[in-house]
Amino acid sequence: MFEKSTWIRLPRNVVVGHDVLDDTVEVVRDTHLTGRPLVVTSPTPKTVAADDIVAQFEAVGDDPAVVVVEEATFDSVERVLGEAEAVDPGYLVGVGGGKAIDIAKMASDHLGVGFVSVPTAASHDGIVSGRGSVPEGDTRHSVSAAPPLAVIADTGVIADAPWELTTAGCADIISNYTAVKDWRLANRLQNVPYSEYAGSLSQMTAEMLVDNAANIKPELEESAWVVVKALVSSGVAMSIAGSSRPASGSEHLFSHQLDRIAPGKALHGHQVGVGSILAEYLHSGQEGQWMAVRDALASLDAPTTAEGLGISDEEVLEALTSAHEIRDRYTILGSGISEAAAREAATRTGVI
Repeated sequence: MFEKSTWIRLPRNVVVGHDVLDDTVEVVRDTHLTGRPLVVTSPTPKTVAADDIVAQFEAVGDDPAVVVVEEATFDSVERVLGEAEAVDPGYLVGVGGGKAIDIAKMASDHLGVGFVSVPTAASHDGIVSGRGSVPEGDTRHSVSAAPPLAVIADTGVIADAPWELTTAGCADIISNYTAVKDWRLANRLQNVPYSEYAGSLSQMTAEMLVDNAANIKPELEESAWVVVKALVSSGVAMSIAGSSRPASGSEHLFSHQLDRIAPGKALHGHQVGVGSILAEYLHSGQEGQWMAVRDALASLDAPTTAEGLGISDEEVLEALTSAHEIRDRYTILGSGISEAAAREAATRTGVI
């Protein structure tokens, strides 16, 4: 008897485009969220977008509360939860980049209330996904949480964000190539469940970005449109899979290990981009597709070398040879690769 089942949680509304920030109240009403909103933001996004959103809520009498967080930490999550206890919000609104959205996402999941994601930069696919990322000491925790009920991505605001944040988002999407390859490998060798639908969507998203890489330029709103749509697709793929597998493989393990070895040197998206060059080489060898990955990243002004990340050659080798220790997730790294193999991959691809 067939007993297989799944539960896919997706955003109800995804609103992307020019000046859609002005539609925040309408989008929230359409999701049937009620009660007092608690807006979670950080200093720069507060000025860029959150103040405007607060004014919109005030204009309709919703009496919004605001929490400004400085860092993505579990202490910040606790601070938001403390504020929520005082104001009893009906839902949370995360306004900003990774830290504000991840903190609001995790806090809303703990509270059991709805969450609205308002990204001010296209720096990673966490704007839609059901996971939050929080550093703690020399490690980074990936925490499961409910995805947002709505996403409001104003392409004008995002186009004005620092260019390096957009290139980090692009690199994060391009790394889906190797994440899907690792997932398929784990399915073949370890019988890890694989979703053809989620894997195909994730790979198609990476291909869409690579195909449009030459047209993605700084301060161009159309470019912001392309990148945001790709990030949304990547987040949806993770929701369909019920895990981060469609967008997180050996290249993410490499990045997480760099966070331990060389913390604060580079953006997450840039690290996984370089990691995807190395992972693609390990998957397919010297004649493989790693050059296409590298060239796409280069055309987007994303780093492709250790020097571009601001780290040393030895830090790259240490991260690559020990990345398999990060979590119990089978990838092309297996139970670890030798320093000689890591050096060959990094040298052949020009990473070091």
